[in-house]
Amino acid sequence: MDYILALDAGTGSVRAVLFDLSGRQIGVSQTEWTHIEDEKYPDSMDFDYQQNWLIIKDCIRSLLKKTNIISSDIKAISATSMREGFVLYDADGREIWACANVDARAAKEAGFLKAQEANLEQITYQLSGQTFALSAIPRLLWLKNHEPKVYEKATTLTMINDWILYKLSGELHMDPSNGCTSGIFDIHNRSGSRAAALLCGIKSTFLPDVKEAGTVIGYITKQIADSTGLAEGIPVLSGGGDAQMASVGVGAIDHEQTVISGGSFWQQEVNINKPIVDTLGRIRVNCHAVPNLWQIETIAFSPGLVMRWFRDAFCAEEKAEALKSGRDSYEILEEKASIVPIGSNGIMPIFSNIMNFTSWRHASPSFINLSLDPQKSGKKELFKSLQENAALVTLGNLKLIEEETGFYPKEVIFTGGASKGKLWSQTLADVLGVSVKVPIVKEAAALGTALYAGVGVQLYSSISEAVKTVKWERIHLPNMTNHQQYLHIYDQWLTIYNEQLRLADNGLTKHMWKAPGV
Repeated sequence: MDYILALDAGTGSVRAVLFDLSGRQIGVSQTEWTHIEDEKYPDSMDFDYQQNWLIIKDCIRSLLKKTNIISSDIKAISATSMREGFVLYDADGREIWACANVDARAAKEAGFLKAQEANLEQITYQLSGQTFALSAIPRLLWLKNHEPKVYEKATTLTMINDWILYKLSGELHMDPSNGCTSGIFDIHNRSGSRAAALLCGIKSTFLPDVKEAGTVIGYITKQIADSTGLAEGIPVLSGGGDAQMASVGVGAIDHEQTVISGGSFWQQEVNINKPIVDTLGRIRVNCHAVPNLWQIETIAFSPGLVMRWFRDAFCAEEKAEALKSGRDSYEILEEKASIVPIGSNGIMPIFSNIMNFTSWRHASPSFINLSLDPQKSGKKELFKSLQENAALVTLGNLKLIEEETGFYPKEVIFTGGASKGKLWSQTLADVLGVSVKVPIVKEAAALGTALYAGVGVQLYSSISEAVKTVKWERIHLPNMTNHQQYLHIYDQWLTIYNEQLRLADNGLTKHMWKAPGV
């Protein structure tokens, strides 16, 4: 039996996932990790490459033990990861500094760049599809200002999935779908951009060779084989960013297919056959993992993290019931919330904002319009309102894309942890007014990574053949009566949100998050 191993390094955990050639998930090992703020630097989020590498190796060993497979039956290995997080290396290939994705220590540097020249951000955005909100550029400038010795020693930059593959094979590279999020990248040519770096006053020598997903970059070394249990010589192949690989993992490899990945953050991805850059800089444009394809991306901040906070803060009863019954606590909460009417009795959650990439900020987290009647504003109503809120932000983001492209999807593919929720999936269909397809395999980013690795070692003839392994668990058709109600609720929410945002902008409340330099 032949297998493919995919490593998926997310914000909150890392997973080692094993697939067979039919796309069936054979086993998974997952370990949570945390990214610690350096107390000297507020809003920093360091990536502990030494400890995290130990965690990754433990995950691999645990997976091999759980599945009890012969490791030589693994024919390819690749990796995907959170975007924006990156690792710096010295001339000898040693890691010397790294940060996780939502590292916001460089607010002053981002503000400095915005103030340097009125059009600087727009110029780099037109080239890279990225703004200073999430790109590596302000953080590299921060290093230049605050850690000059580290900055001077740094010769190479890779994203975190590239770092994992480097640790496995000893070969440095960068893939386009995650590498483009660094901001020092030319999305039109799918290659590193010296111009973007030089315009922003940073070194132009950071980027290694760029290799498309599914390219063999090396092989499992004897040292890695000895420390993980993997067989020496297994091919190691280029991977990609998690949202892009999730798109592959649900079969979205063609123009205008639309994917919503519902995890800690929600991404809305619309495939396009040429890079279209928004004239107002509100949306993000990335390289897809598929060559000659790009994606317009919008992001909803933290729906999954907000839901986890709500569960842990207020749902001890459901967690205890889940532990006793062996069920998922979210499934129990969905059952209770299924009787809540559309609009959750008027409750308006204020969390993620519609995306505005050049001036990205979120109001203070809150619930608006609560009733003192516990039958109208209880636990189940709050839970349902959070599910509705994530769908409403998604609607706003897809409307934003429609403004720029004239395209609104006729169906969407819903993947990630949130798609396990049948109520959430149906709510999404009702809010968007289109059908929602949910794949069987929820580890879509890992599956997409595995499929591309399989193409690279010729286990599949092409990515088009590989994605034929994708199977659907269910399809949710929209209730158009509910949809019309949700369009009205959306307009109300948008008005209320803008008022709440004004309070945060005026310093009366605290932004949930705002981009560095805003």
